[in-house]
Amino acid sequence: MEIRRILEQEEHAHLDPRASFSDESRGRLRPQELEPGDVRTCYQRDTDRIVHSKAFRRLMHKTQVFLQPEGDHYRTRMTHTLEVARIARTIARALHLNEDLTEAAALGHDLGHTPFGHAGEGALSECIGEPFRHNEQSLRVVDVLENNGAGLNLSYEVRMAILGHTGDRIPQTLEGRIVRRSDQIAYINHDIDDAVRAGILTDGDIPKEITRVLGQSHSQRINTLVCDIVQTSREAGEIVLSPGVDEALANLRSFMFERVYRNPIAKGEEQKAKGMLGKLYEYYIANPQQLPADFQPQLSFEGMKRTVCDYIAGMTDKYAVDKYTELFIPSGWNVRG
Repeated sequence: MEIRRILEQEEHAHLDPRASFSDESRGRLRPQELEPGDVRTCYQRDTDRIVHSKAFRRLMHKTQVFLQPEGDHYRTRMTHTLEVARIARTIARALHLNEDLTEAAALGHDLGHTPFGHAGEGALSECIGEPFRHNEQSLRVVDVLENNGAGLNLSYEVRMAILGHTGDRIPQTLEGRIVRRSDQIAYINHDIDDAVRAGILTDGDIPKEITRVLGQSHSQRINTLVCDIVQTSREAGEIVLSPGVDEALANLRSFMFERVYRNPIAKGEEQKAKGMLGKLYEYYIANPQQLPADFQPQLSFEGMKRTVCDYIAGMTDKYAVDKYTELFIPSGWNVRG
Protein backbone atom coordinates (compact mmCIF):
# COMPACT_ATOMS: atom_id res chain seq x y z
CA MET A 1 0.00 0.00 0.00
CA GLU A 2 1.31 3.44 -0.86
CA ILE A 3 2.64 5.59 1.98
CA ARG A 4 0.06 8.36 1.56
CA ARG A 5 -2.80 5.90 2.09
CA ILE A 6 -1.11 4.59 5.20
CA LEU A 7 -0.80 8.13 6.59
CA GLU A 8 -4.46 8.80 5.86
CA GLN A 9 -5.48 5.61 7.64
CA GLU A 10 -3.31 6.55 10.61
CA GLU A 11 -5.19 9.84 10.88
CA HIS A 12 -8.47 7.94 11.27
CA ALA A 13 -6.89 5.63 13.83
CA HIS A 14 -5.31 8.32 16.03
CA LEU A 15 -7.08 11.67 15.59
CA ASP A 16 -10.20 12.90 17.33
CA PRO A 17 -13.37 12.05 15.35
CA ARG A 18 -14.00 15.80 14.99
CA ALA A 19 -10.65 16.32 13.26
CA SER A 20 -10.38 17.21 9.57
CA PHE A 21 -9.18 14.07 7.80
CA SER A 22 -6.99 14.44 4.75
CA ASP A 23 -8.90 11.90 2.67
CA GLU A 24 -12.18 13.71 3.41
CA SER A 25 -11.12 17.15 2.18
CA ARG A 26 -13.68 19.06 0.13
CA GLY A 27 -11.03 19.34 -2.54
CA ARG A 28 -9.35 22.08 -4.52
CA LEU A 29 -10.59 24.85 -6.79
CA ARG A 30 -9.30 22.81 -9.72
CA PRO A 31 -9.14 19.02 -9.64
CA GLN A 32 -5.57 17.81 -9.69
CA GLU A 33 -4.15 14.38 -10.34
CA LEU A 34 -1.63 13.18 -7.80
CA GLU A 35 1.87 12.39 -8.93
CA PRO A 36 2.64 8.66 -8.77
CA GLY A 37 4.26 7.74 -5.50
CA ASP A 38 3.56 11.07 -3.75
CA VAL A 39 3.87 10.33 -0.03
CA ARG A 40 2.18 13.53 1.16
CA THR A 41 -1.39 14.01 2.31
CA CYS A 42 -3.30 16.91 0.76
CA TYR A 43 -2.57 19.24 3.68
CA GLN A 44 1.13 18.39 3.60
CA ARG A 45 1.19 19.34 -0.07
CA ASP A 46 -0.51 22.63 0.79
CA THR A 47 2.18 23.40 3.36
CA ASP A 48 4.88 22.78 0.78
CA ARG A 49 3.16 24.97 -1.79
CA ILE A 50 2.92 27.83 0.69
CA VAL A 51 6.50 27.56 1.96
CA HIS A 52 7.89 27.50 -1.59
CA SER A 53 5.81 30.49 -2.74
CA LYS A 54 7.22 33.93 -3.46
CA ALA A 55 4.68 35.55 -1.14
CA PHE A 56 5.96 33.46 1.77
CA ARG A 57 9.56 34.50 1.16
CA ARG A 58 8.56 38.16 1.12
CA LEU A 59 7.23 37.90 4.68
CA MET A 60 10.79 38.12 6.02
CA HIS A 61 10.97 41.74 4.82
CA LYS A 62 7.55 42.92 5.96
CA THR A 63 6.83 44.85 9.15
CA GLN A 64 5.09 43.24 12.10
CA VAL A 65 4.62 46.26 14.41
CA PHE A 66 7.76 48.41 14.40
CA LEU A 67 8.57 50.03 11.06
CA GLN A 68 12.17 49.34 10.02
CA PRO A 69 13.50 49.03 13.59
CA GLU A 70 17.21 49.15 14.26
CA GLY A 71 18.28 45.78 15.63
CA ASP A 72 18.22 42.16 14.54
CA HIS A 73 15.78 40.77 17.07
CA TYR A 74 12.49 42.51 16.30
CA ARG A 75 9.76 40.39 14.78
CA THR A 76 8.94 40.50 11.12
CA ARG A 77 5.83 39.13 9.47
CA MET A 78 7.82 35.95 8.82
CA THR A 79 8.85 35.35 12.43
CA HIS A 80 5.29 36.10 13.53
CA THR A 81 4.03 33.48 11.08
CA LEU A 82 6.47 30.87 12.39
CA GLU A 83 5.47 31.58 15.99
CA VAL A 84 1.79 31.19 15.11
CA ALA A 85 2.54 27.89 13.39
CA ARG A 86 4.38 26.52 16.41
CA ILE A 87 1.66 27.52 18.87
CA ALA A 88 -1.04 26.15 16.58
CA ARG A 89 0.69 22.81 16.10
CA THR A 90 1.20 22.41 19.83
CA ILE A 91 -2.51 22.95 20.46
CA ALA A 92 -3.57 20.71 17.57
CA ARG A 93 -1.33 17.87 18.72
CA ALA A 94 -2.59 18.07 22.30
CA LEU A 95 -6.20 17.94 21.07
CA HIS A 96 -5.52 15.12 18.56
CA LEU A 97 -6.52 17.29 15.64
CA ASN A 98 -4.90 17.52 12.20
CA GLU A 99 -1.50 19.16 12.64
CA ASP A 100 -0.83 19.31 8.90
CA LEU A 101 -3.96 21.33 8.18
CA THR A 102 -3.21 23.57 11.15
CA GLU A 103 0.35 24.18 10.01
CA ALA A 104 -0.60 24.94 6.41
CA ALA A 105 -3.22 27.50 7.46
CA ALA A 106 -0.89 29.10 9.99
CA LEU A 107 1.93 29.45 7.47
CA GLY A 108 -0.41 30.97 4.90
CA HIS A 109 -2.54 33.23 7.07
CA ASP A 110 -0.61 36.49 6.51
CA LEU A 111 0.54 36.07 2.91
CA GLY A 112 -1.62 39.03 1.88
CA HIS A 113 -0.30 41.47 4.43
CA THR A 114 0.87 44.81 3.08
CA PRO A 115 4.24 46.48 3.59
CA PHE A 116 4.44 48.46 6.85
CA GLY A 117 1.93 46.29 8.68
CA HIS A 118 -1.50 47.67 9.46
CA ALA A 119 -0.38 51.12 8.36
CA GLY A 120 -0.15 49.74 4.84
CA GLU A 121 -3.55 48.14 5.22
CA GLY A 122 -4.99 51.53 6.20
CA ALA A 123 -3.23 53.26 3.32
CA LEU A 124 -4.64 50.90 0.72
CA SER A 125 -8.12 51.17 2.25
CA GLU A 126 -7.95 54.93 1.67
CA CYS A 127 -6.62 54.46 -1.85
CA ILE A 128 -9.27 52.05 -3.08
CA GLY A 129 -12.14 53.64 -1.15
CA GLU A 130 -13.15 50.46 0.65
CA PRO A 131 -11.72 48.31 3.43
CA PHE A 132 -8.58 46.44 2.46
CA ARG A 133 -8.56 43.30 4.61
CA HIS A 134 -5.35 41.34 4.72
CA ASN A 135 -7.12 38.01 5.35
CA GLU A 136 -9.08 38.44 2.11
CA GLN A 137 -5.88 39.41 0.32
CA SER A 138 -4.15 36.32 1.72
CA LEU A 139 -6.85 34.17 0.14
CA ARG A 140 -6.45 36.12 -3.10
CA VAL A 141 -2.70 35.47 -3.04
CA VAL A 142 -3.12 31.70 -2.80
CA ASP A 143 -6.10 31.55 -5.18
CA VAL A 144 -5.04 33.99 -7.91
CA LEU A 145 -1.79 35.88 -7.58
CA GLU A 146 0.83 33.22 -6.92
CA ASN A 147 2.32 30.99 -9.60
CA ASN A 148 1.97 33.54 -12.42
CA GLY A 149 -1.75 33.96 -11.92
CA ALA A 150 -2.58 30.28 -11.49
CA GLY A 151 -2.60 30.42 -7.69
CA LEU A 152 -1.49 27.59 -5.42
CA ASN A 153 -4.73 25.61 -5.80
CA LEU A 154 -4.92 24.80 -2.08
CA SER A 155 -7.50 22.60 -0.41
CA TYR A 156 -10.81 24.11 0.69
CA GLU A 157 -10.09 23.67 4.41
CA VAL A 158 -6.76 25.50 4.28
CA ARG A 159 -8.22 28.31 2.18
CA MET A 160 -11.12 28.89 4.55
CA ALA A 161 -8.83 28.79 7.60
CA ILE A 162 -6.64 31.45 5.99
CA LEU A 163 -9.68 33.60 5.26
CA GLY A 164 -11.13 33.10 8.74
CA HIS A 165 -8.02 33.73 10.82
CA THR A 166 -9.42 37.19 11.62
CA GLY A 167 -12.61 39.13 10.92
CA ASP A 168 -16.22 38.01 11.05
CA ARG A 169 -15.91 34.72 9.18
CA ILE A 170 -15.16 31.89 11.62
CA PRO A 171 -13.49 28.80 10.13
CA GLN A 172 -15.63 25.69 9.93
CA THR A 173 -12.85 23.37 11.07
CA LEU A 174 -11.48 23.11 14.58
CA GLU A 175 -8.02 23.39 13.07
CA GLY A 176 -8.90 26.71 11.48
CA ARG A 177 -10.22 27.99 14.79
CA ILE A 178 -6.96 26.95 16.44
CA VAL A 179 -5.04 29.14 13.97
CA ARG A 180 -7.37 32.06 14.70
CA ARG A 181 -6.67 31.80 18.43
CA SER A 182 -2.96 31.10 17.96
CA ASP A 183 -2.60 34.29 15.92
CA GLN A 184 -4.03 36.30 18.82
CA ILE A 185 -1.85 34.54 21.37
CA ALA A 186 1.30 35.04 19.31
CA TYR A 187 0.98 38.65 18.22
CA ILE A 188 -0.07 40.10 21.55
CA ASN A 189 2.74 38.40 23.43
CA HIS A 190 5.56 38.90 20.96
CA ASP A 191 4.51 42.52 20.48
CA ILE A 192 4.98 42.99 24.23
CA ASP A 193 8.45 41.49 23.89
CA ASP A 194 9.32 43.89 21.05
CA ALA A 195 7.84 46.88 22.90
CA VAL A 196 10.01 46.07 25.92
CA ARG A 197 13.04 45.78 23.63
CA ALA A 198 12.17 49.18 22.16
CA GLY A 199 11.88 50.79 25.60
CA ILE A 200 8.18 51.56 25.20
CA LEU A 201 7.12 49.12 27.92
CA THR A 202 8.57 47.25 30.84
CA ASP A 203 7.18 43.96 32.07
CA GLY A 204 6.15 45.83 35.19
CA ASP A 205 3.82 48.09 33.20
CA ILE A 206 1.36 45.28 32.49
CA PRO A 207 -1.55 45.60 34.95
CA LYS A 208 -1.36 43.24 37.93
CA GLU A 209 -4.87 41.92 37.34
CA ILE A 210 -3.61 40.59 34.00
CA THR A 211 -0.27 39.19 35.17
CA ARG A 212 -1.94 37.43 38.11
CA VAL A 213 -3.90 35.37 35.60
CA LEU A 214 -1.51 35.04 32.65
CA GLY A 215 1.92 35.37 34.27
CA GLN A 216 4.61 38.01 34.28
CA SER A 217 7.02 36.81 31.59
CA HIS A 218 6.62 36.10 27.88
CA SER A 219 7.04 32.35 28.33
CA GLN A 220 4.65 32.24 31.31
CA ARG A 221 1.91 34.01 29.37
CA ILE A 222 2.28 31.76 26.32
CA ASN A 223 2.30 28.65 28.48
CA THR A 224 -0.77 29.75 30.44
CA LEU A 225 -2.75 30.51 27.29
CA VAL A 226 -1.77 27.31 25.47
CA CYS A 227 -2.39 25.05 28.46
CA ASP A 228 -5.70 26.74 29.20
CA ILE A 229 -6.99 26.49 25.64
CA VAL A 230 -6.06 22.80 25.48
CA GLN A 231 -7.71 21.92 28.77
CA THR A 232 -10.82 24.04 28.22
CA SER A 233 -11.26 22.90 24.63
CA ARG A 234 -11.00 19.24 25.63
CA GLU A 235 -13.94 19.69 27.96
CA ALA A 236 -15.98 22.03 25.76
CA GLY A 237 -15.52 20.31 22.41
CA GLU A 238 -14.76 23.72 20.90
CA ILE A 239 -11.63 25.88 20.65
CA VAL A 240 -12.10 28.16 23.64
CA LEU A 241 -10.31 29.67 26.59
CA SER A 242 -11.73 29.56 30.09
CA PRO A 243 -13.73 32.73 30.93
CA GLY A 244 -11.12 34.17 33.31
CA VAL A 245 -8.19 33.64 30.95
CA ASP A 246 -10.18 34.86 27.96
CA GLU A 247 -11.03 38.07 29.83
CA ALA A 248 -7.39 38.57 30.83
CA LEU A 249 -6.30 38.15 27.20
CA ALA A 250 -8.91 40.67 26.05
CA ASN A 251 -7.72 43.12 28.70
CA LEU A 252 -4.12 42.58 27.62
CA ARG A 253 -5.09 43.33 24.04
CA SER A 254 -6.81 46.57 25.12
CA PHE A 255 -3.72 47.50 27.12
CA MET A 256 -1.54 46.94 24.05
CA PHE A 257 -3.74 49.14 21.88
CA GLU A 258 -3.51 51.91 24.44
CA ARG A 259 0.21 51.68 25.16
CA VAL A 260 1.80 50.28 21.98
CA TYR A 261 -0.38 50.01 18.89
CA ARG A 262 -1.40 53.66 19.14
CA ASN A 263 1.82 54.84 20.77
CA PRO A 264 3.25 57.90 18.95
CA ILE A 265 6.80 56.57 19.37
CA ALA A 266 6.01 53.15 17.96
CA LYS A 267 3.82 54.62 15.27
CA GLY A 268 5.80 57.79 14.60
CA GLU A 269 6.70 56.80 11.05
CA GLU A 270 3.30 55.40 10.07
CA GLN A 271 2.00 58.59 8.46
CA LYS A 272 5.12 58.73 6.31
CA ALA A 273 4.63 55.11 5.29
CA LYS A 274 0.96 55.69 4.46
CA GLY A 275 1.82 58.79 2.45
CA MET A 276 4.47 56.88 0.55
CA LEU A 277 2.11 54.05 -0.41
CA GLY A 278 -0.55 56.59 -1.36
CA LYS A 279 1.87 58.29 -3.73
CA LEU A 280 2.89 54.96 -5.26
CA TYR A 281 -0.75 54.07 -5.80
CA GLU A 282 -1.45 57.40 -7.50
CA TYR A 283 1.60 57.00 -9.72
CA TYR A 284 0.72 53.54 -10.98
CA ILE A 285 -2.93 54.46 -11.49
CA ALA A 286 -1.71 57.30 -13.73
CA ASN A 287 1.03 55.18 -15.34
CA PRO A 288 -0.18 51.56 -15.51
CA GLN A 289 2.35 50.84 -18.25
CA GLN A 290 5.03 51.10 -15.55
CA LEU A 291 3.67 48.09 -13.68
CA PRO A 292 5.86 44.98 -13.96
CA ALA A 293 5.27 42.75 -16.98
CA ASP A 294 3.63 39.98 -14.94
CA PHE A 295 0.91 42.41 -13.81
CA GLN A 296 0.13 43.75 -17.28
CA PRO A 297 -2.24 40.93 -18.33
CA GLN A 298 -4.26 41.45 -15.14
CA LEU A 299 -5.13 45.01 -16.19
CA SER A 300 -7.36 43.79 -18.99
CA PHE A 301 -9.63 41.58 -16.90
CA GLU A 302 -9.48 42.99 -13.37
CA GLY A 303 -8.97 46.67 -13.98
CA MET A 304 -6.45 49.23 -12.87
CA LYS A 305 -7.51 49.71 -9.25
CA ARG A 306 -7.40 46.02 -8.34
CA THR A 307 -4.14 45.42 -10.20
CA VAL A 308 -2.30 48.35 -8.64
CA CYS A 309 -3.61 47.36 -5.21
CA ASP A 310 -2.31 43.80 -5.68
CA TYR A 311 1.10 45.07 -6.77
CA ILE A 312 1.53 47.42 -3.81
CA ALA A 313 0.13 44.94 -1.28
CA GLY A 314 2.77 42.44 -2.36
CA MET A 315 5.70 44.81 -1.85
CA THR A 316 8.14 44.39 0.99
CA ASP A 317 8.95 47.42 3.11
CA LYS A 318 12.34 47.88 1.46
CA TYR A 319 10.99 47.44 -2.06
CA ALA A 320 8.32 50.08 -1.41
CA VAL A 321 10.94 52.53 -0.11
CA ASP A 322 13.22 51.80 -3.06
CA LYS A 323 10.40 52.28 -5.57
CA TYR A 324 9.35 55.53 -3.92
CA THR A 325 12.95 56.75 -3.97
CA GLU A 326 13.35 55.79 -7.62
CA LEU A 327 10.16 57.56 -8.67
CA PHE A 328 10.05 60.65 -6.44
CA ILE A 329 13.49 61.40 -4.97
CA PRO A 330 16.02 63.18 -7.23
CA SER A 331 19.21 61.26 -7.65
CA GLY A 332 22.67 62.74 -7.79
CA TRP A 333 24.53 63.04 -11.06
CA ASN A 334 28.08 63.63 -12.19
CA VAL A 335 29.27 65.87 -14.97
CA ARG A 336 32.04 64.27 -16.94
CA GLY A 337 34.37 66.70 -18.57
